[in-house]
Amino acid sequence: MQLIAIKQITGTILLRSGLHIGAGRDTVEIGGLDQPIIKHPVSGAPYIPGSSLKGKMRALLETSIFFTRPDTQKSVLEGKPCECGRKDCPVCTLFGSHQAPKDCDPDLGPTRILVRDANLTPECEEQFKNGRLPMEVKYENIINRVQGVAEHPRPLERIPAGTAFVLSMALKVFDGDKVEELLQHVWQGLKLVEMDALGGGGSRGNGQVRFEELKLDGEAVDLDKVAVFDHK
Repeated sequence: MQLIAIKQITGTILLRSGLHIGAGRDTVEIGGLDQPIIKHPVSGAPYIPGSSLKGKMRALLETSIFFTRPDTQKSVLEGKPCECGRKDCPVCTLFGSHQAPKDCDPDLGPTRILVRDANLTPECEEQFKNGRLPMEVKYENIINRVQGVAEHPRPLERIPAGTAFVLSMALKVFDGDKVEELLQHVWQGLKLVEMDALGGGGSRGNGQVRFEELKLDGEAVDLDKVAVFDHK
C-alpha cells in the first residue's frame, strides 16, 4: 500500500461543562480525592488523552452509523468493539482492528486516523501557570430513596467549563482509500461526541464539549451541517 497523503485536522476543544477523565490511583489519602483527573507528569497541567477522544468517537460510530453492519452489530451487542479486521469495514479501516494482525485482511493496512493528546491552548496554559485556572471538585452522592437524603458523598475532580484545548488529528490516505467517505465518518464521530459527552459521568452532566475553529488542511469545516442519524 502506498501512502499518498496525510491530511491535518485542527481546531479547539471547548469545555461547556466540567470534564473528568480519570487518572486512577492505587491508594486514597485521608481527605484526598478518590477520583483525580489525568495530568501531565511534569507540568501538572490537565490534558485530554488522544485515546479518550478516539475511543469515544469509535464507540459512538459503532452504535449508530456502523451498527447496521452485521460484524459491527454482533460485536456491539456483545459489548465489544468491531473485531472483523476486514478491508471493507470502515470501523477497522479508520480506527484499526482489535484482531491480531494474522487474523486481519492482509489488505486492511494501518490505522488511518491519528488522534493526538490535546493540551491546553496557549491562553489557558498561561492562566494555569499563573494560578488562574484551578481545577474544581464536584461532590456526587447516592440518594437514600426512603429517607430522601444524600449519602456517601465522593469528591470528583473536574477541569472547569470554559477551558479550551488544542485539537490535532491526522488522516493517513493510502491508494484505493475512499477519502471523502473516511472524512465524513470523522466529522460524524466528532459531531456525535458533541451531542453525547467526553470522559466519565456524561449522564451526570460532565464532559459536554464543542469543537470550534475546525479545519481540514487549513480549510474551515462546519460540523453543524454534518448529518449523523440519516439512515435512509
